[in-house]
This record gives sequence, C-alpha cells and structure tokens, in this order.
Amino acid sequence: MLSEILDNQIDCYDQSIDPDARIGHKTVNSSFYGYKTHLAMTDERIITAATITSGEAFDGQELPVLVQKSKAAGATVNEVIADTAYSTLENLKDAQSNDYKLISKLNPSIIKGTRSEDGFIFNKDADTMQCPAGHLAIKYRIDKRSNQKKNTRIKYFFDINKCHVCPYRNGCYKENAKTKTYSITIKSDYHKNQEAFQKTQYFKERFKTRYMIEAKNSELKNIHGYSRCDAAGLSNMQLQGAVSIFAVNLKRILKLKGEVCPNEKK
Repeated sequence: MLSEILDNQIDCYDQSIDPDARIGHKTVNSSFYGYKTHLAMTDERIITAATITSGEAFDGQELPVLVQKSKAAGATVNEVIADTAYSTLENLKDAQSNDYKLISKLNPSIIKGTRSEDGFIFNKDADTMQCPAGHLAIKYRIDKRSNQKKNTRIKYFFDINKCHVCPYRNGCYKENAKTKTYSITIKSDYHKNQEAFQKTQYFKERFKTRYMIEAKNSELKNIHGYSRCDAAGLSNMQLQGAVSIFAVNLKRILKLKGEVCPNEKK
C-alpha cells in the first residue's frame, strides 16, 4: 500500500510550479504541458543541433537557428527535410539565401486556398472577379500586407445596388452592409516555386526519409526518459536535453563504428 502511494506521488507533478512551461498542441484535440525540442539530424542519424522552447512556440521559426547551429558544428547543409510547419515564407526565403533545398510540403491552404466552392470565379475576358449571379466586380484594391508578414491580397468590390435585389444575396450579401467585397490571396514566387518542387520525384523520394526524425524523437522519449522533464525551468530542460542528445549521439556513433552500444543485447 505504501509503495503504491509513493509510486503515485512520483508520477504526480504540479504543472504550476514551472514558470517557463507552456501548453502546446499536437493536434486540435491533443495538448501537452511543458517544452518542445526541435532537432536537426543528418542522414546518418546524428543530431547536429537542437533548440528547446516552451510548448506553445511555433516549430517553423526554429529552422534558421537549427541550420546555423548545424553549420557551426561542422555539418554541410545542402537540404532540409521537415514537416509542413517549416514551409513558411520566411523559411523558403532563408533556404534560397543560404543555398539549401527545403523539402517541406506547403500547407494545403497555400496551394488550394481556404475558401470552399462558393460560385465566385475569375472572368479572364473581363480580367476581374465574377459573382455567382454573373455580376462583375466594379473595382479592386491591392493590399500588400507586408507589415503583417502575409501574402499580397487583391480585394474586389461589387455594386451593392445589384446585391440588394440579387436572388443569391442570402448568405452572400449582409443586409445593410455598405460594401460587398471578395478577396483573393496571391501566392508569392517562393510559394509557386516550392509548389512545383514538391511535385518532383526527387522531392517525393527524399521526403519519405522524414520518418527518421520521428524515430529519433521516439528513442529519446521511450529509452532515455525524455518524455518528461526532470526539473522545472527552461535552463534545466536545456541541460536535460544536452545530456540526452549526447547519449543518443554517442550510441549512434558507436553503432556506425561497429562497436557495441551500451543497451544492445549481445
């Protein structure tokens, strides 16, 4: 009975005592409290760089740091294979300026847009948008949105006098609204190039190897106890990360050299 109580006490930890930990999300319905470790790894499965952030931090913003750390450690970075979170416009620019291929799929909303089929089409003859009732936009405005770090958007304006009597106005035109607009986001050249790149056979074949980083994460968590932090605070998590990564790298180096790893069966 006492042993069971002690075990329960060991497994129980108070989230509020860690001032640096935050809530992050793996999926819409799955969350965790703690930290994230962002890794860079070679094809030989040697970790070349890592950054540790609180749980809510966006994965994609860590890529330039990981690339620079890897180069500083002596690694040659010709390409980076990563999930969709890393295919941001900033990272596409970084890949081009630092001369490496970014093998990361674009978010589907970039390729297909976020709008459902709503009946609005681009009339190429009139060179403007056309609504479901067949009316053409009367003017447009270009919003660059550079200060928001978003792609340029074209906003089309429609004649609301026609909207007032339109048979399709329900769900399209808001009663008493002073304007009726329809916006289209323009893909940057970086996005266009990446969209074409991810259709190539080279991209598809190289992207298949992304599973290796997930396997390395699993090794850290399941074999080296990295699924939870040993002590509160970001600095302690960074220390734990450094020790754990050193251990898995040492094991991998020994294996590549043909020597016996500490936890392998003879």
